[in-house]
Amino acid sequence: MDFSYSPRTQELRERVDAFMQEHVFPAEGRWWEELEANTRAGRRWSPLDVIEELKPKARAAGLWNLFLPESDRGAGLNNQEYAPLAELMGRVPWAPEVFNCSAPDTGNMEVLVRYGTPEQQKQWLDPLLDGKIRSGFAMTEPAVASSDATNIEARIERQGDEYVINGRKWWTSGAGDPRCKILIFMGKTDSSAPRHSQQSMILVPIDTPGVKILRPLSVMGFDDAPHGHMEVDFVNVRVPASNMLLGEGRGFEIAQGRLGPGRIHHCMRLIGLAERALELLCKRASSRVAFGKPVAQQGVTQERIAEARCMIEQARLLTLKAAWMMDVAGNKAAKAEIAMIKVVAPNMACQVIDWAIQVHGGGGLSQDFPLAYFYVQARTLRFADGPDEVHRSAIAKLELGRHSPR
Repeated sequence: MDFSYSPRTQELRERVDAFMQEHVFPAEGRWWEELEANTRAGRRWSPLDVIEELKPKARAAGLWNLFLPESDRGAGLNNQEYAPLAELMGRVPWAPEVFNCSAPDTGNMEVLVRYGTPEQQKQWLDPLLDGKIRSGFAMTEPAVASSDATNIEARIERQGDEYVINGRKWWTSGAGDPRCKILIFMGKTDSSAPRHSQQSMILVPIDTPGVKILRPLSVMGFDDAPHGHMEVDFVNVRVPASNMLLGEGRGFEIAQGRLGPGRIHHCMRLIGLAERALELLCKRASSRVAFGKPVAQQGVTQERIAEARCMIEQARLLTLKAAWMMDVAGNKAAKAEIAMIKVVAPNMACQVIDWAIQVHGGGGLSQDFPLAYFYVQARTLRFADGPDEVHRSAIAKLELGRHSPR
């Protein structure tokens, strides 16, 4: 295993970092100001001008659709090459959108690249790649434990040349954004089929009659406007049969193809967020005095700084290993590593950010610093793409299998 950066990756890292320093970090305050101004004007879910202004600059700089592997539509990077770029973007939670590299659009675009028909790609993939529209992923349901996706109860029923869709979804990220035009919906097409062949995925334009956005969901008080996480009701929603992805019963197959790279992206962005938190911690500790000496000289602070550095490096190496394995052997061969990083990265980030909050004192909990929002982002990702418990169970089963009697 060689985790050194290729010349192309190193060049892109330098360019992404320069763009972040010149354009993104200076705009953080403006991002919050625009959101608050839109809220006061009754337009909380409106797109923010600051992001729309930065997107053409990123595109002109050749920093656009960097995430997309196995396709000539993106930068052509593999997972290991893209991972360090995702880390840099992750230092500001909204920054990936500037580069057209934000979830859930990235996963949805990968689905359309891998499994979409030419017609589906022309209608939905092309405008997504251009950054003209956004998308949502409707999978999780409030009525069942969706950590076990076989529990999903939503129905997709064939009627002639159409499918009729019924079900209630929540945590449909992006559905609150007026630019969101298409949802990928997961539901059952055949309850009598084998357990992992019951589910299918289908494209549902968000303006289809019967699609109703019920409410935004907040995460520890943050609603992630203007993107948002929505509860959405689907009542007798009719879409053409040609909107089916890959074929009936292929939902789990699509999900596994979608989630592998997405987990790499999430984990590397979390590592970037942790790096930013550690940087803020060190700067704050060096500038504040408590009990007669700088906070940076307090033993407990130094212990936490050292431990944070160790934890970040360990998480990065494990994530790069998972990315490398996916590239050389495929997602299935890397399933243990993918599960491990999904446990390690968000827990690491939560701890590092928590220590940074402590060093900032009461201010760390306030809107004067980004750390409370960072923490919510990291804590959320202990559920997104599956809860810790599910991944730990998968890791344990694989480990037990290695040592079982032959």
